[in-house]
Formats: sequence, structure tokens, C-alpha cells
Amino acid sequence: MATILFMPESAYGPTNNCIGIGDVLRRRGHRVVFAAEASWKGRLTAMGFEEDLVDLAPPAEEEQDAGQFWKDFIRDQAPEYRKSTRDQLGTVIRPIWDALIDGAKYCEPQLRAIIERVRPDVVVEDNVITFPALLTAGRPFVRIVSCNPLEMRGEGVAPAFSGLPADDRRAWEAFRAEYDRTHRDAWTAFNRWVVEQGAPPLPELEFIHEGDLNLYVYPEIADYAGDRPLGPSWHRLDSSVRETDQTFELPASLAGGDGALVYFSLGSLGSADVALMQRVIDVLATTPHRYIVSLGPLHEEIKPAGNMWGAETVPQTKILPLVDLVITHGGNNTTTESLHFGKPMIVLPLFWDQYDNAQRVHELGLGVRLPTYTFTDAELLGALDRLLGDTALRTRLAEAGEEIRRRDGLRRAADLIERAAGGPS
Repeated sequence: MATILFMPESAYGPTNNCIGIGDVLRRRGHRVVFAAEASWKGRLTAMGFEEDLVDLAPPAEEEQDAGQFWKDFIRDQAPEYRKSTRDQLGTVIRPIWDALIDGAKYCEPQLRAIIERVRPDVVVEDNVITFPALLTAGRPFVRIVSCNPLEMRGEGVAPAFSGLPADDRRAWEAFRAEYDRTHRDAWTAFNRWVVEQGAPPLPELEFIHEGDLNLYVYPEIADYAGDRPLGPSWHRLDSSVRETDQTFELPASLAGGDGALVYFSLGSLGSADVALMQRVIDVLATTPHRYIVSLGPLHEEIKPAGNMWGAETVPQTKILPLVDLVITHGGNNTTTESLHFGKPMIVLPLFWDQYDNAQRVHELGLGVRLPTYTFTDAELLGALDRLLGDTALRTRLAEAGEEIRRRDGLRRAADLIERAAGGPS
């Protein structure tokens, strides 16, 4: 039996990804410990894991919901999402990196103490930033990229966070230059601190190291593999869909009704933009279709229409197999899970990875990217009609979904982590 230490980013996407993989390892008899952020207290032990949690900032006086720091941060940044991706580099992307850096520095001594207590055989991080304690632990280090495959950079792919098209490189270099201008000083200072903690220098203008083993979550149908070759330590997981969600039964108000069944979610962070949520809901209310809505943390401020059922949180992996189409912010988890179940998407990106996923879905014909704050009613309704009526696309996605599920990314990840820990695979 191996002891496996997971450290996910506090947001739901990376934590849920680690939960899915960790659950497979736990059921194989391994000891699985989560060094998650403190607001996850109790949620992980309820699933059979050990918790040895960290604070990324001075503890709040009142108990917080899981991932509350990032919910508040993203909500407060909402006015910036109306800017272009290039303009967001200084007003959204850089502040996120600053907050991540502060968290990494704050929890460094906590992580060193956890590693001393837990004595893991392998350390697994699903995050976008380096924690030196994980690299200096003297144990195999596994990096998981579940946020955005463009984190693995290359000359043949568009720059991360840009949402720029793959077949038009005219704006790539200007975007990269602006990223350098807005981030160089932060990277230089953070790199200096990382080295002072005993870890290797960071790759140029990157905030995280490669691991001894590297896993990334993105299905082959959408991957950039031909344009961005990776070394032998990298392994693609076509999906990583947790099996721990509660069961779901279609509410009576939606069961057996007319029209298609559509899932609408802007994620735990994007749903904090109440005005945007309500705008989309009001347009969808005019259609003959039925909707399941993930309302998010401000659910009491959002008013679903009569052709909808919604809740603050919903078991997404149990809902996706039931629906005909997904309206999403384009977060990596929802994007890959939608493809796992073979569903077309309408994507309304807000920040970070979402523009890249939206563009990828659009340019590959797997769905439609719309301008999040300026789409017209006709554009949203037209995208709905077009995707729901495209039987060739639906057949293509259904076949792709079958292949993605057959590849069983959860167990492939567990096998590779076991091998890294020195166990069977």
C-alpha cells in the first residue's frame, strides 16, 4: 500500500479531478491524503480520504464554503471580464497570479510540516503554481494539468489565456509580448523565492515546474498534440470524470416534456455574475426546451423560468449523460466532461482557460463560441437551434464520447500514479 498526497487548487475543478483519481486509488487499498485548502474541511473525509489541510491566507473568522476565496475573488473581478483577453492580462490574469503566489508563500511551512507528518510515497499536485515543498520532499512529484492544455506551451499553439484562433497567428506574438510586459517582474521575484526554498529554477515565464510524471486532461478529439509535441514524461488523460457524485433523477417538472433537455452552468465561479446568469436564463425562457441550471453560490438572487429546474449545486457528471446540449463557461472540467459524454456546447467564456476552450470547441466544430456580454438573443437562440438540429455533429460526438469513456482516464491516471509510487500498474 502506498501513501499518496494530493494537493489540488482550491477551486472545484481541480479538487474534483483529484477526488475522482484519488477515489480509484483509495478503493485499491492505498492511503490517500489531501493537503487541500482549509475550506474543504470535512468534505473529503466524508468520501473516505484523510485531510491534512492548509491555509493559503490568514484563516477567516467565520467558517467558509469550499473554495470561497476564489468565488469572492472572481466575483469582485467580474467587471474586468468585459475586456479583451489582451487587456485582461494586466487586470485579471496578473492579479490571479499575485494571489496564487501569496498563497504559495503563506502555506510553504505548513506543507513542509504535512510532508513530515504524512511521509508520502508520491506527491500529486493539480494546480497552476509551484509549491517548493512538494519538489523538495524527496519523493516522486506528479503534476496534473486539468485547467488548460495550453499551459504546455509551444511555438505551434496559441498563447494561453488568449482565446486566439489556431489558424491565424497574426496576434500571437503581440499577446505574448504583453504577457511578458505584465508578468515579467512577478515571475522574476517568484522564481527567486522558489530557488531560495531549495527548488530548481522555474522555466522561463512559467510559474510551475514539470513533474517526474506529468498528466494532462484533454480528449484527443480536441487536443493540440500535433502542434505541441511533449516529452515522454507527459501522458494525456482523455477525461477524468469522478464517480463520486450523488445520483440524480430528472425532476417531474422536466420529465417527459417537449423540446430538448439542456444543461446550463457557468461554473462555481462564473455563476457569481448574477446579471449574466439572469440574462441567459431570460433568453432561454422564450424557447420550447427544458433546462437544468446550476445556479451557484448566489442562487437566491437568480430567478429560473418555468421551463427550468435549478439548484445551488448539482451532480454534473450524472446530469450530462441525460441532456442534449450544454451551455457552459468553458472551464476545462465542464468542457472535457461534456466531450466525455458526447455533448455539443455553447460556450460563454469569462476568464483564464475559458477563452481557450471556447475557441477550441468553436474552431473544431464541436460547438459555438458566443461573445459573453454582447451576444444578441438571436445569436443564442440560433446557436441552440443549429446545434440541436445538427444530427451529423451529434453522431460524431456520440462516437467520440464512446471512445473517450473506453480509454478510462481515471484508471489510467491511477495506474500511472501507482507506478510513480513504486507500486503495481
